[in-house]
Order: sequence, then C-alpha cells, then structure tokens
Amino acid sequence: MNEDIKKRLSHRIKIIAGQVNGLEKMIDDERYCLDIIGQSLAIQKSLASINKVLLENHVRTHLRHQLSSENEADVERAVQEMVKLYELNLKNGSTPSNGVE
Repeated sequence: MNEDIKKRLSHRIKIIAGQVNGLEKMIDDERYCLDIIGQSLAIQKSLASINKVLLENHVRTHLRHQLSSENEADVERAVQEMVKLYELNLKNGSTPSNGVE
C-alpha cells in the first residue's frame, strides 16, 4: 500500500472515529431517533468510502499483477477474488450500479 493511500485511509478513519463519538453522544443525550439514524447512515457511508479506497488499491496492485501473470493459478486467484467481491456486494444488499445515482 502506498503512502498516499495510507494517508487517505488514516484521515477517513479519524473522521469516522469522530462520527462514532458523536453518535454515542447523541444516544446518551437521547436525541431524536431520526437524527441518530442519520448519523448512523453517515458513518456507514464513510465506512463504504474506506472499502472503495481499499478496493481501488487492491485492483491497482494485487489484481493487476495477478491478471498479467503468466501463471494460470495467479490469474484464477484474481478471478476468484473478483467473484468473491461481487458476492459480498450482493450479500450486503447492494445491487450493481449503472453509474447513475
């Protein structure tokens, strides 16, 4: 993992830590339920952004190397990892995106 990716992830983790602390305070203060849910959803979105950066790093480094390998086992491992990622995405209730949000 290169330094830029590490810095980006570290920054995002610090933001999430602050969001989680805020969520805990909201619960302790018995804030309005929809406000708490909104904070929880913001945390989930932030966690998803970490996964996106990690996935980008993995594709640009490991999968790229495996797919360009002369070794068929490396190529097969890369294909299986991509399938596993797709299955994890489906398992979490997501649907493939067509780029429109």
